[in-house]
Order: sequence, then C-alpha cells, then structure tokens
Amino acid sequence: MARQKGIIKLKGTIGDITFYKTQDGHLAREKGGIDASRIASDPAFQRTRENGSEFGRAGKAGKLLRTAFRPLLLNSADGRMVSRLTQRMVKVIQADLVSERGLRNVIDGEAELLFGFEFNIRGKLGTSLFAPFVASIDRVVGEIKVDLVSFIPANMIAAPSGTTHFKIISGGAEVDFETETFVVSSSETAILPWDNTATAAINQVNAVTPASTKPLFLAVGVEFYQEINGQMYPLKNGAFNPLSLAKVDGGV
Repeated sequence: MARQKGIIKLKGTIGDITFYKTQDGHLAREKGGIDASRIASDPAFQRTRENGSEFGRAGKAGKLLRTAFRPLLLNSADGRMVSRLTQRMVKVIQADLVSERGLRNVIDGEAELLFGFEFNIRGKLGTSLFAPFVASIDRVVGEIKVDLVSFIPANMIAAPSGTTHFKIISGGAEVDFETETFVVSSSETAILPWDNTATAAINQVNAVTPASTKPLFLAVGVEFYQEINGQMYPLKNGAFNPLSLAKVDGGV
C-alpha cells in the first residue's frame, strides 16, 4: 500500500495498480491475491473460510447492536466506530467455547467483553463524566438503570471548550442476535446548565422485556450544547459526546 502524492488524485484501476480513497488519504496498491473460487472450495483454505464466516457474523452482530442504539449514536460516534465494534465482536465470538470453529457466535460467546466499549473514541465517558454513577440491570423485572447522586457539573464533567449546557443520556437494549431483533428504550435529562449549581439526583430507568434470556446492554453518555442567543445548539455537531456500554449482561 502506497500513499498518493501530487495535485491530481486518482481513483480506479490502471494496469495492476488500484487507486482509492480512505480516511487516511488517497492510497494505491497492486492488484493480486488468490482467486475467490479457490478460497471458496480449496481444502487448503478451510481456516480462511472459517475466519471469514465468523468475521461476517461479527459484522452482522455489530450492526444489530448499532441499530438498537441508533437514536443515541446519531450524536455520539466517531468515523471508525463500526470497524472498532466489529473487532470487539470478533473477540466475543472467539470466546465461544461451545460451537465449532467457523460456527462460533455471540450467543455462546462472552457478550460481557463488550463492557466499556466507547462509541466515540474522541470523547470517552471515563474522561468526561466524573460524577459517580450506579449502572444496574434487573433481568427479572426488565429494568436497565443508571443512577447519579447530585453533583456540581463544572466540577464533575470535563466539557469541551464552548460548552454552556449538557444532558445525561442512557439507553437499555435487549438484543436477540439469533433472530436479529431487539427491544430498546432510552432516557435523557433536560438540557442542564454546565455551571457550579448542583443538579438534582438523576435516575433513569429503561424498560425491556421482563425475564428475558437475551443479552442486555446499558449505554450511558453525555451530550454537550452551546447556548447562542437563547437557542441550544449541539456543540461541534456532537463530535465530543461520549457514549459507552456501562453494563452488559450476556444472558442465561
């Protein structure tokens, strides 16, 4: 792989060289590789097929989780979040100690490995929200909760430059990776001033199916705002809004 230089950037294929654009800039690489039909049938590539199958399953599982939390992700995701989540899902699938190689999946894997996943690497929850909170999942009654005691925003939230206001958001999701369905609910505070006035206690309850046996997830985040002439605007289009998986229960 080589980086293109010069004023004119190429896209497409010339001879054996393919030119393309990525987040890292305009790149070029030589065509090559093994014929796809051989990979699909040659016994020598059995491991390759198994890895490809599990990688595809990880991508599909990641997409389902992203779709479940889409309302929260609209303002809280970085450009590489999809690939980062797929990589984490691969680790979940590889933790499956029940299924055969190539058939491993999220259900028999360790969904708890997704705990702490940051949807926005540019704004992490652990370096933004310092107010102590309790994350909990009550599988029996179907409640996915986050509770924060009263805190002073200016002291306990590290906000980007230009912030005047914020709100705490959360979402609870019950995800069935087998049927590719989910149940999700979300909560948010009012838009609160980022100042030295203590907040009220914050208690958010997100309801899912009682007694579910499926993996359950709690996402917690912060959204930053700037007040201009009495109007609230998402700060820098949400570029630094943190959102993290604060609690995961892999199911029974």
